[in-house]
Amino acid sequence: MSQQVEMIVNAQWVVTVDEQARVLKDHAIIVDQAKILAIEPIGQHDFTTDNLVERPNHIILPGLINAHTHAAMSLFRGLADDLPLMSWLNDHIWPAEGKWVNENFVHDGTQLAMAEMIRGGTTCFNDMYFFPNVAARVANEAHMRASFAFPILDFPSAWAQNADEYIHKGLQLHDDFRSHDLININFGPHAPYTVSDEPLKRVNTISVETQMGIHIHLHETAHEVDEAQQQNGQRPIERMNDMGLLTPQFQAVHMTQLTDEDIELLAQTGTHVVHCPESNLKLASGFCPIAKLVNQGVNVALGTDGAASNNDLDMFGEMRTAALLAKGVAEDPAAIPAEQALQMATINGAKALGIDDVTGSLAVGKSADFIAVDTQSPETSPFYNPVSQLVYSTTADKVSDTWVAGKALMTNRQLLTLNCDSIMQRSKEWHQKIAAADQQN
Repeated sequence: MSQQVEMIVNAQWVVTVDEQARVLKDHAIIVDQAKILAIEPIGQHDFTTDNLVERPNHIILPGLINAHTHAAMSLFRGLADDLPLMSWLNDHIWPAEGKWVNENFVHDGTQLAMAEMIRGGTTCFNDMYFFPNVAARVANEAHMRASFAFPILDFPSAWAQNADEYIHKGLQLHDDFRSHDLININFGPHAPYTVSDEPLKRVNTISVETQMGIHIHLHETAHEVDEAQQQNGQRPIERMNDMGLLTPQFQAVHMTQLTDEDIELLAQTGTHVVHCPESNLKLASGFCPIAKLVNQGVNVALGTDGAASNNDLDMFGEMRTAALLAKGVAEDPAAIPAEQALQMATINGAKALGIDDVTGSLAVGKSADFIAVDTQSPETSPFYNPVSQLVYSTTADKVSDTWVAGKALMTNRQLLTLNCDSIMQRSKEWHQKIAAADQQN
């Protein structure tokens, strides 16, 4: 007797990114109660449904995980291009944030970012920005999976006045979402040069007690490392290690300035690295040696950074750039093959965020977070290897459908949980205000 289930998706290919790295032809994803119940050959299973989705020319794969974003900064996209990091931050971005960032800005900017990410196949993002309480509410309303690394700084912002208040507000947010199915809350100290030792020590103590993650910009530029050594005689990573911060709960973002000793330390401590190749390239911050990291057993995830420094949130583009850049840096065309690049954009991101038991691959019992990619276009035809095609040829606009926990967020390129027209109108209004003020300065 057939078992009735919530949804069945039939596809030409299913790329699982599971431990067996299976690539299955003409298979179905069986979904029930928001989870993957089975993955079976089409027509050879005993499941029925009232919600049959036929995607005969598509690849089904795990939803992409953007492991480092500043989502609301999408409203600053293109505001200050072609500048080095510290000039970009000090002279343009931080002044703009001081003038414009409030709850409405974060609400509208996060919705704009999520619309772009869902359309590009991202089902989970890890955000680090002000008013994470607002961003978390917006993500929940859109039914998108997200982690929020609440900001911690020594200096005031529109959200908090000092490190103690940042931590207090963040822990309250953590309590509010403690049992949520889609939203996780973690620590987000901005960087070693903006957070002093005492707050970092307190973060470490609470992280050990609660297993909350710690997400931080680290070794982003040579200037950061040189300045730290001049001030206290230590590389930032050494300072983090001395305080006990380097653990499997620690997510180090950027990491463009690494010695072999640094890499060995990361491997020994189980620290995760979040690689943002396009932002690093645009700001000329340097090159993260991901081939060396992977060879030493370090888990490397991928992030876009914010749209103000990328200038998009396209994880397909990030995968391709990561794979190609790794080959150039390592001077080895076999460095970071397509399979590893896809892992960085899916299961490795889930591992970094501590949610790999829930998402990041297609496996029985995991959440039904997956996407469909259309293969029928001149840009992606013909194809001989579905995984290579995803990494080296596919663009974000080829994503036709996006599901999170079995719920459709996009069907045939139409957003279902966000009002795209309203988002675009509010984006236009923000642009008019910000551009007018920028011209006056």
